[in-house]
Amino acid sequence: MKLSKKFLISAMCLVLSGSLAACGSPKSTDQGADSKTDAKTKITYWTGDRHDSEFVKETIATFNETNQDNIEVELVIKGDDFDQALDMSFQTSEPPDVIRVKENTIQTFYKKGFLAPIDEFLTDEMKEKFPVMEDLNRFEGKRYSLPNYGTTMRLIYNKELFAKAGIEQPPTTLDELVETAKKITEVGKASGAYGFAQNFKNPSSALGRSARVIAEVSGYGGFGYDFKTARYDFSGFKPIMEAFKQIKDDGSMLPGVESLDIDPLRAQFAEGKIGMYLSFSAEAGVYQSQFPAKIDWAAAPVPSIDGQFNGASGFLGGQWLAISSESEHKEAAWKFLTYMYDESILQQYQEKGFGISMVPSVSAVAVKPEVKGIDGFLPNKYDGVWPVYPTVPVQGMKSDDAFFKYILSGGDLDSIINDLNTRYNAALDAAIASGEVKAEPMADFNPLDLAGQYAK
Repeated sequence: MKLSKKFLISAMCLVLSGSLAACGSPKSTDQGADSKTDAKTKITYWTGDRHDSEFVKETIATFNETNQDNIEVELVIKGDDFDQALDMSFQTSEPPDVIRVKENTIQTFYKKGFLAPIDEFLTDEMKEKFPVMEDLNRFEGKRYSLPNYGTTMRLIYNKELFAKAGIEQPPTTLDELVETAKKITEVGKASGAYGFAQNFKNPSSALGRSARVIAEVSGYGGFGYDFKTARYDFSGFKPIMEAFKQIKDDGSMLPGVESLDIDPLRAQFAEGKIGMYLSFSAEAGVYQSQFPAKIDWAAAPVPSIDGQFNGASGFLGGQWLAISSESEHKEAAWKFLTYMYDESILQQYQEKGFGISMVPSVSAVAVKPEVKGIDGFLPNKYDGVWPVYPTVPVQGMKSDDAFFKYILSGGDLDSIINDLNTRYNAALDAAIASGEVKAEPMADFNPLDLAGQYAK
């Protein structure tokens, strides 16, 4: 689970990145079934990303118009039900050919057998260009995806509402977060503005953007896993959930968050109806193109539990596109991947502000995006990559659902945490016993050592 030194050294040369592109697709010399016929070879690409959707649509349109292999790509954008929809597609034998994978999904997709290794297609040049990350894009010696970009995580806030409430600085502690949300709601409620929101239609997405990073900067594993002991321990989340519940109880949270998806949240924020939320650096591109912001906004480091930074703000990424194991057109899918991973595409992706480059040759030439708010997302001394935690099939309610239920309805939080620890460690023990995962204590692990890996 330890990060490769090669990756950590390569990632040090990161600069913030963006997107949009059109580059020529090289003619294929392949004489396989995909290129022998005049009929179009149609493949589908499924993604759950929407922040870069216009860029991806335009890029795919250019590929469809210019590729010399008669390949036509259909883009399918899923919502927060992406994982469930993908599961169903494999059950019904209608999976996509190309799949968007992320750091919190690629392990699961790999274990389920959804992904095809890409080593047979990789050239020596590509192997050298793209960093290798164990348990992030390579499993058991085989690569399943190549990196494009990563993301930092920040508190996004409405500067106008802060000024109206007389608040000079973003919150740095959970107590300040609660108080700031209350003050903003007091001055904004009459016009429909509230202090805080998250996209709780999908609790794992919402808490993955918020509680996760608050825990990480406070020194706790963002998924409840303690790398030092190799056990699950959700106790570090107690003050975070108490703060979120207090915001909800105070009436400082946007009404209807139970059914709020990320795009409607962004639309509300762009209209000035939300004071703060936590999310990824992709938001900078969102408020330039997808939901042009009508407000003055900025991004700041996320608050920690008590104002002390004892860990690192998780820098996320390491994958992008993968080929389905069930695809009947793997060669055509690879030609599409080759197009999308061309340096001119990746450079434009960076320069539009959609992510932070994880490809050294691209970050070395890409200019800083001219996107409002991007400065707040640039890697700083608190950003770092956490090791990969073991994912296990837990029986019963998952942690994010249990915590969200507590935020809405209350309950005995200590009992909830004890139950989560019991069930997650039982699942971990079973997975270790079956050989499905490996989990060994890292006696010298110090989350504070992760911070600053991306400082310039």
